[in-house]
This record gives sequence, C-alpha cells and structure tokens, in this order.
Amino acid sequence: MKISKELIKGSTALLVLSVIAGKEMYGYQIIRELESLSEEVFSLNEGTLYPILHSLEKEGFLEAYWEENASSRKRRYYRITESGRRELEYRKREWKDNDCLRIMPVHKRFRTDTVCLKMRSGLYRCDVSFACVKNAYRQFRRLVL
Repeated sequence: MKISKELIKGSTALLVLSVIAGKEMYGYQIIRELESLSEEVFSLNEGTLYPILHSLEKEGFLEAYWEENASSRKRRYYRITESGRRELEYRKREWKDNDCLRIMPVHKRFRTDTVCLKMRSGLYRCDVSFACVKNAYRQFRRLVL
C-alpha cells in the first residue's frame, strides 16, 4: 500500500539517513531497501531521493563516492558521516520525545477516506484511509526508532 507524499513530507531525510546508517548504498539500492524494510509502505522515486541525498551531502551528513562494479558501470555510493550519525540520533530522540505525528479525526467536510495528520511542521490532509496512515506510522517508527 503506497503512501501519499504529504504523510512523509519532512521526514524523508530521516528515513534515508536511517537506511544508509546500516550500510553504504547507491541511489536505486536505497529506494529498494526502503521499500523492502517498510514492506512497500514507503516508496520514493529518483526525483525525490536525489535532491534529498544532495542536500544531506551538502550539510555534511553523507559522503558520496564513485565505484565501478563488475559490469564496468559506475555507481555513486553514499555513506553516513559522524555528523550524520549525530543528526540521526538527534532526530530519533526528537521523534521519541515529541511523538511528532498525531492522527486527527476525519472531518465531515472531507471524504471518508481522508484523514488529517498533525505534525510539528503543520497540519496535513491526506487522501488515504485511517488504516493506511496507521500502518505507515507503525512502519516509520519501526524503521527509524
């Protein structure tokens, strides 16, 4: 079950750091690993992932390097830095301490398959079922915390 962008808005970098913290990976591998670990709840496309990777690299949370594989194809691998590990731990504590997501009751003016999410960064309306949001929240906590 795929989740809308609103649900993971603002938390995608945390998901990416969590996945890369386990091992060095290239972009497509990160996408597949995130899908696998979340039981296909979270799915990123390249257009979403690469700007996040570049931003994390610019902030000093990731390092990137090129490596050729057996088929002579170059791939850009990413690894988390010590600064990135500290940032990851800080964000994990922030989520644990604040429990940053609350699922709000469905408002009558919205369709029945719409829920509201209250996050630190604002209130979001998502056109997904309550069960879908609950599952995504469970998967996020499992992956990150």
